[in-house]
Amino acid sequence: MITLTWLYVLAGIAFTLFALLSALDRTNGKRFGNAAFWGLLAISFFFGGYLSDFANGILVLALVGIAGLGWLGRSDPPTTSLEERLGLSDTFGNKLFLPALIIPITAFAGTILYNYTPFGESGLFEARWVTLILLGLGVLIALIVCLIWLRPPLLAPVEEGRRLMDSIGWAAVLPQMLAALGAVFALAGVGDVIGGIAGGIIPEGSVFITVLIFCLGMALFTMIMGNAFAAFPVMAAAIGIPFLVIDYGGNPAVIGAIGMLAGFCGTLMTPMAANFNIVPAALLELKSQYGVIRMQVATAIPLLACNILLIYFLAF
Repeated sequence: MITLTWLYVLAGIAFTLFALLSALDRTNGKRFGNAAFWGLLAISFFFGGYLSDFANGILVLALVGIAGLGWLGRSDPPTTSLEERLGLSDTFGNKLFLPALIIPITAFAGTILYNYTPFGESGLFEARWVTLILLGLGVLIALIVCLIWLRPPLLAPVEEGRRLMDSIGWAAVLPQMLAALGAVFALAGVGDVIGGIAGGIIPEGSVFITVLIFCLGMALFTMIMGNAFAAFPVMAAAIGIPFLVIDYGGNPAVIGAIGMLAGFCGTLMTPMAANFNIVPAALLELKSQYGVIRMQVATAIPLLACNILLIYFLAF
C-alpha cells in the first residue's frame, strides 16, 4: 500500500538534492546556510515521525536560528539559457503550461476514479490520503513529461526548484509552522476561552449569528496567524464543534470544509501569509509589497459572505 509516508520520502529526497547542490554552489556566498536549512528540512521529512517531540523541537529551533541569523541567500544556478527559453516559448507557446495541468487533473480525476470505481477496492493507496498521494504522483508524471518533451538538462528541474526555494527562503516552511502553532493554541485551551466569550455574546438558539461569528473568527484568526490551518483548531474547539455541531446538529463535513474556506479568505488579506502574499510581490518586483493583497481583497470579502450563507443553508 502506498501511504503518506511515500510522499514525505519524495519531499525529503527533493530537499536533500537542494541541500547537496547548495553546498556545491560556489557562486552563493551563503551556500552552507542554505545547505543546512534544506538539509534539516529533509531530515524532518525523512525522520520526523520517528524523532521525539523534543528532537523535533530542536530541529525547528535550528531552522529558526539559521533564518534569523541571516544565513540564507538566493542562488542563481545555470539551467537553460535565455535564448533556449525564448526558443521554447516561440515553438510551443501556451502549450508549455500543459504539464502544469497534469498535476491537478491527476489529483482530481484520480481521486474520483479511486473512490467511485472498482479500482478503489485494490487498496493501492491509503484511503485517508488518496488525493495528496495522487497530487505527488501528478508532480512526478508532469516532471517525466517535461523531461521527455522539452529535453532540458537533467539537473534543470532540481536546480530550478532550488532557485525557487532559495528565493522564497524561510517562508517556505511557514505553513507547517503556523499549522503546528494552531495545534499548540488548541492544546493550551485558547479555543475554550474564546468559546466561553462567544457563548456570552451569541443569543441562545441563533444559528445564523453563530455561523457568522465562526466564519468571521476563522478569517480574523487566519489574518493574525497567517494560516487557516492554524486558525481551524482554535475556532473548531471554540465554536465549530460545541455550538454548530453538538448544540445545533450541523453537518460537520460542511462546517469543516467551508469553514476552512472562510479561513482562506483571511489568507488573501494578510501580510502574515508571507509565502502567499509578500513573497510573490517580491518575486514579481511590485512597487508595493502589499500589491497582491490589494488585488485580492475584492475577491476575499464577497467570498467570505458566500461562505457564511453556504454553511447556514447547507449544514442545517
